[in-house]
Amino acid sequence: MKASHEHPAEASGPGRPRDPQVDLAVMQATVDLLVEAGYQKTTIQAIARRAQVSAPAIYRRWATREMIIEDAIFGIHRDEVPLPPATEDLRADLLAWIHKFLDRTAHPAARSAIPGLLSAYHHHDGVHERVVQRAEKPVRTALVARILQSVPSTGANAETTAETVFDILVSTTMIRGLAHGYEDADAWCERLADALYALIGTVE
Repeated sequence: MKASHEHPAEASGPGRPRDPQVDLAVMQATVDLLVEAGYQKTTIQAIARRAQVSAPAIYRRWATREMIIEDAIFGIHRDEVPLPPATEDLRADLLAWIHKFLDRTAHPAARSAIPGLLSAYHHHDGVHERVVQRAEKPVRTALVARILQSVPSTGANAETTAETVFDILVSTTMIRGLAHGYEDADAWCERLADALYALIGTVE
């Protein structure tokens, strides 16, 4: 396959709109390569070949391969992080969040990518902070706000508990997803939802 199959929007001059089909092709190619070839072989050149676009087209969108992989597995492409809708049932909402977070890390592409990304974050200053700003911060804010809507207190204890719930949610789903994938996922998510709901219930 040639890596020069550009869409008209990509061949246009500055100021012209980007072709969303190129973005989608790159995301799918990245996921496929992570599953089939692993993190180390998911290079920008390999992604370009698989997506049938040129490497310059990719570099116009992403500065590094780590940013491409983050977008592909964490769903933060174009800074849009889809969140579970809020309902009147806090436990049901917690369960939806747990399933969503577990899916991010249990997917075969994520299990391939996350160890490599963690290594990159360790060796390159500022990379992890960028991810926090792009992905974690808005999601944390949303979940904390959802929890605070359902607790009787608005004091520091309530906010601290809500922040702790988010930290537990992130860390436990990360470990569970990487270690076990989707094994016994439904039952595990139910147990975690019960635990988090009970923790929130301690707020006075």
